[in-house]
Amino acid sequence: MSGTRSPSPKAPATEALIVAHGQPSDPGPPEAETAALAARVAEFLPGWRVRGVTLAMPGALDAALAEAAGPPVIYPLFMSDGWFTATELPRRLAGRAGKVLRPLGLDPALPGLAAREIAERAAARGWPPASLTLVIAAHGSGRSGNAARATRDFAQRLERLIPLADLRVGFVEQSPSIAEAAAGAGPHAICLPFFAARRGHVLEDVPQALSSAGFLGDLAEPIGTHPRIPEMIAESIRSACVPAEPVTPSQHP
Repeated sequence: MSGTRSPSPKAPATEALIVAHGQPSDPGPPEAETAALAARVAEFLPGWRVRGVTLAMPGALDAALAEAAGPPVIYPLFMSDGWFTATELPRRLAGRAGKVLRPLGLDPALPGLAAREIAERAAARGWPPASLTLVIAAHGSGRSGNAARATRDFAQRLERLIPLADLRVGFVEQSPSIAEAAAGAGPHAICLPFFAARRGHVLEDVPQALSSAGFLGDLAEPIGTHPRIPEMIAESIRSACVPAEPVTPSQHP
C-alpha cells in the first residue's frame, strides 16, 4: 500500500550564539567577557551549545557560524534595535543563522529583573521604594531615536513594577544629559546604567556626570552585568524555540 509520509518534525534548535558589539580598539577583553557570559548561559540550557562573540573581533562571528552544527539562535547583546542590530548584524550573518531574538535592552524580562535589583538595593539601605529617585543612565544617540526609545520603554515598564518617588532618564549622547537627570535627586537615589557591559561610558562618562551633578545616591552596576542575566538570556532562548502547540479547530454542531 502506498501513501504519503508525514514530514518528520523539525529538529529542535540546540545552537545559540550571543553577539555583542565589542571594542574595536581592544577587542580581546570584551571577546573573553562575551564567551564567559555564554558559558554561564549554557549552564541553564542543558544539551545546548552556547557561544559568545563580538562584532569587533575580526573573524570571530564567521568562525562561530562555520563551526555551528546547525543555524544558531542569535541573542544580540545590545541595548536597542539600532543600526547594529537592524542593519549590520543581519549583513554579517548573511542568512547563516536561525532565529534572531530581541536584543537585551528589549527583552521583556529585563524590567522585572531590574525592579527586583532596585528593590533589593533600596531595602539594603533602609530606603522605602516610594521615597526613591531612580536615574537611568543610557547611551542615547544623536543620529537615531531607537536608543532613546528603547531606554524610555524600559523605564516605563520598570515604573509599573515598583513604586518610586521619581524616575528620570539621562543620556551620554543626547539631551537630557545624565548630569541634568541626576541633579537634585536627593540622598535616596539610585543610578542604574542601562548598558550591556562595564566598560567605556560606564567607567568614565556616567561617574563624571553624576559627580558634576552632585549626585548623593548609589551607583548600581550596569544592568547587563547583573548576576541573573545569564538565566534570563537562557530562558529567552528556550522560550523562543519551544514549538507552538497546534490549534485544534473548535467543533460546531
